[in-house]
This record gives sequence, structure tokens and C-alpha cells, in this order.
Amino acid sequence: MTTLSSPPTPGTGPSPAFTGRSRLILVVLCAAQFMVALDFSVLNVALPALGSDLGLGPSALQWAVTAFALPSGGFLLLSGRLGDLYGRRKLFLAGLALFGAASLLAALAWDPASFLTGRALQGLGAAAVVPTGMSLLTTTFPEGPQRERALGISGTLLSLGFTIGMVLGGVMTDTLGWRSTMGMLAFFTLIVLPLAPGLLPESRTTERPRLDVPGAVTVTGGLLSLIYALSTAAERGFGGTDVLVSLVVGVALLVAFVIVESRSPSPLVSLPMLKRRTVALGNLGGLVTFSMMSVVVFVLTLYLQKTLELSGFLTGLIFGAQGVVSVFAGSVVPRVIGRFGARRTLVLSLAGQGVFVAALLGIGAESGALLAAVAVSLASMCHLGAIISYGVTVTSGVPDEEQGLATGLVTTTQQVGITIGIPLLGVLATTGDSLYGGVRTVLALDAAIVLAAAAVLALGLRRSR
Repeated sequence: MTTLSSPPTPGTGPSPAFTGRSRLILVVLCAAQFMVALDFSVLNVALPALGSDLGLGPSALQWAVTAFALPSGGFLLLSGRLGDLYGRRKLFLAGLALFGAASLLAALAWDPASFLTGRALQGLGAAAVVPTGMSLLTTTFPEGPQRERALGISGTLLSLGFTIGMVLGGVMTDTLGWRSTMGMLAFFTLIVLPLAPGLLPESRTTERPRLDVPGAVTVTGGLLSLIYALSTAAERGFGGTDVLVSLVVGVALLVAFVIVESRSPSPLVSLPMLKRRTVALGNLGGLVTFSMMSVVVFVLTLYLQKTLELSGFLTGLIFGAQGVVSVFAGSVVPRVIGRFGARRTLVLSLAGQGVFVAALLGIGAESGALLAAVAVSLASMCHLGAIISYGVTVTSGVPDEEQGLATGLVTTTQQVGITIGIPLLGVLATTGDSLYGGVRTVLALDAAIVLAAAAVLALGLRRSR
């Protein structure tokens, strides 16, 4: 097993300069990731119009989101490993084609069933594109400054995709209708897909072990059950029978998965990899930064629109400032990683995110939009630093033949993190007597969790050197 590298030393390592071909490869891979990130948020503002057009009632609207979240999160780990075994380029192209066709189906949907089918197929395509795209990036760009810079650009576009999707979804729905949000994704695919085959190199493991079917069934079933339970709880709470049953089934299947993997001669997930401090703690950092930032965006949206009574447009502008900050952070973070190492950068980024979320406690019941805009932008800058540095931390020192598994873990952590934050904390904002008081309580808990995670990672990653 390849040993973990030590943090980079200033002035060492290969030059971060890219060749013309590597730039084009990076453009294709980042464009695909950006497109999937858009899909996570672009439809949110369009849900009321979509429901009226297709006849989806308020209780059924959550499925417009859940139908995508289930396969996109549940199949990430399996897709990453399938790419390792049978070809990352093949699976990436197949996922991209499926995503584009499914987006077209969703745009042309004639009833709820056809729309939800399109959304589910979109999620399945995204589950293939995201881990294979990231593993193609980490195997194309060597460990060190080049990979850090490539991951910095990818992380910036990932963050921009979420932010732009929130703003773009509202503008397109108001001007062109909700179908344009799905049609845009199909059109985007038509641009990216023809460029990919001639640029992307094929990569996979040199050995061809048999696929661990029991491991694949248990981990995929467990993730599907867990994501369904948490997505549904975000809308209805944890009291529903289906939510509780899904939670129990999900946990039981994931426990069974660990048992199966410990006995399999060719496991889907190498347990020694999961025991690496950098993999385990790096993914913990990723889980915390994604879940807690999703909570911040959720409760601040409620605060700005319900407490301060700002319009959706002004709320979008406040969150749009995150995009500007993300571009700046994406260019700076790789240099910080080169100077201090990915592990220290991850700890510092989490600590910064926690501090700036705590600063949001200064918002008032009648004013606070400016403080919210500044603090959430700075928290987002630190959030992006955590995204990039945790990806570098988890994939550093991992052999190329296991990069699909490592990036599958990274992207699964992203999806689960985005899914669990609002059900666990966000709903507390709306259950008390005062929305303003509930928002402040959630922000305080959020900041405390992020700062506690930073402390745990500081201690654990220091011991792993």
C-alpha cells in the first residue's frame, strides 16, 4: 500500500502549469461537475410553478428533489468502484449521456410520472459522472501542485454551481418557465459530451477482480434508505413510520456492509482504506462542512424572507455574493495548501467557517441583511477551502487503482452531507414560537458543531503524520 505523503514544502513539487491538452481535459471534467451542481439547486425555486403545471400537490413536490437525491447519492460509491474496475472514461461518458437524455425527458414531461422518471434517471447519470469525473481528474493530474490547482478549480465551480443555480432557477422560471431549467441542462450536455471522447484518457485498475455483489447491494441499499429517510424528514419530520423504518433499514444494511467487506476476498471498499486517518477524518471534515453550510443557507433564506421580508431577488443577490468570493477563494486555496499542507488547511478552513457562522448571531430581528451578506460570504470562502482541502487530504497517497473508490467516498460524503444537515438542524428553526429565535439557535448549534469538528481533526490529523 502506498504510504501517505507529508505536507508539501514551499517551493517543492512539480510546476502547477498545465499543458494545452490538460487544460481542455480540466474544462470538460469541470463543466460536467458544474452542470451536476446546477441540477442540485436550479429546480428549487421552480417547484411551485412545476407543481401547478404537472399537478403535483404540496406533499408530492418533495419528490421532485428526492427522486434525484436518492440515486445520485445511493449509487455514488458503487459507480466509483465500477469505474475503477471497468473503465472510468466509459462510465463517465455513459453517465453524461444518460444525464442529458434524462434532462430532456424532464423538460418535456407530460405528467408527474414522466417527470419523476426523468429526475431519477438524472440522479443515476449524476452518480456515474461525479465520482468517475473526479477520479479522472486525480489520475490525470499528478499529486502535488497540479492536482491541488485542478481540485481548486473544480471545487470553485462546484460551489458556483450551487449558488448560480439558486439565482438562475428563479430568473429562468419567471421568464421562460420551469421547463427551461431542465432544458438548459440537456443543452449543456450536448456541448460537453462531443468533446469528451477525444480528450479523456481511459484509466482503470490493471487487475480485474470480480465485483463484490453482496457489498454493492448492502452499501447501495443502505445509502438509498438513509438518504430517503433524511430527505423525507426534511419535509415531514422524523415521526413518520416510513422515515423510521428507512432509518433502521439503512443503518442495518450499512452494518451488514461492514461485515460483508471484512470477509470478502475482493471487497468493494477496502476496509484498510477506511481505517486511514486521512480518509476517515478527511471525510468527516467534508461531511461537517457540507451539512452545516447547507443549514446556514436554509435558515438564512428563512430569516431574510420571513423575518426581514426581503424579496426573492434581493435574497438571491445576497447569496450571489458567495459566487464572487468562491472565485477568489478557488485561486487562493491551492496556494495555501502548497504552503501549509492540505491537513492544516482543512482544519483552518473549518475553524474559519465556524467563526463566521458564529458572527451571524449578531443579526437582528429588524435589520441584519448587510451582516448576513458579509458573514455568509466569508463563511463560504472558508467552506470552499474545506471542500478543496478535504478532497486533497482523502485522495493523497491513494494508488491510482483505488482513486475511483477514494473519490467515490469523497462525493458520497458530499451528497450525504447536503442531505442530512437540514433534517438534523434546519427544522429546529421552524418548530419554536419565534422564527428569529429559532434561526439564532440553529446558527449557534451549527457554529459549535463546525468548531468541534475542527478541534477533532486538528488532533487526529496531527497524529497521522
